[in-house]
Amino acid sequence: MVTGVEFRDLKPSKPEREALKAIYRATRDRDEAQTGALAEALGLTPGTVTATLKRLADEGLLDYRPYRGARLTAHGGRIAIAAIRRHRIVERFLADMLGYAWNEADRLAVTFEHDLPDEVEDRMFAALNRPAACPHGLPIPAKEAAEIPETPPLYDLEPGDRGVVAVPGSTEPEVVNFLDTLGIRPGVTIQVREKHPFDGPLVLDVGGQTRTLGHRVAQQVLVQATDNSKETDT
Repeated sequence: MVTGVEFRDLKPSKPEREALKAIYRATRDRDEAQTGALAEALGLTPGTVTATLKRLADEGLLDYRPYRGARLTAHGGRIAIAAIRRHRIVERFLADMLGYAWNEADRLAVTFEHDLPDEVEDRMFAALNRPAACPHGLPIPAKEAAEIPETPPLYDLEPGDRGVVAVPGSTEPEVVNFLDTLGIRPGVTIQVREKHPFDGPLVLDVGGQTRTLGHRVAQQVLVQATDNSKETDT
């Protein structure tokens, strides 16, 4: 454990920030992030991930139990969210200012986001008119936020629910192309009209058009619920 050093003075390395981001994502719906799953998500060997987790635990950024998994401390969570915020701002800059496709912006952002001074991140955000979401449609958290708004799978919605589409960068290219043909793109508002039982398809309203989406694909699309998510037709 770190002693004699303020947590705010810690400057995690690029691999450590990526690990913190991966742990945050993995623990949104479970108590701990497993080493094997983290290794797969980060494209690293389990041994390398284990060494990183031990360092982060020594720095007080996570609780790590060998052969069990890791979960973020409160301070580790804040650093993870700040890193996710920065990534999404950089993605937005690459897409809006430099014209990169949203899936390409995701890949490029990782290559240099960790080297940006905080002042540059703040100026990027201001120059972009303080966007609410990244090009994937995922929310950009507030500065120093303790949580990121939930983005559940589209299939979790019920008839009458509305949501704004988000498509993660990990989504299969074939699925992205298929969604695009249906008009289901990041930032588009959709409404669930019908939900067939036993993992049956969803019937959606997409820009006034009726679209049908199967369970497997609907699980890969994320949504931000809107304030009028239960609005009914009159």
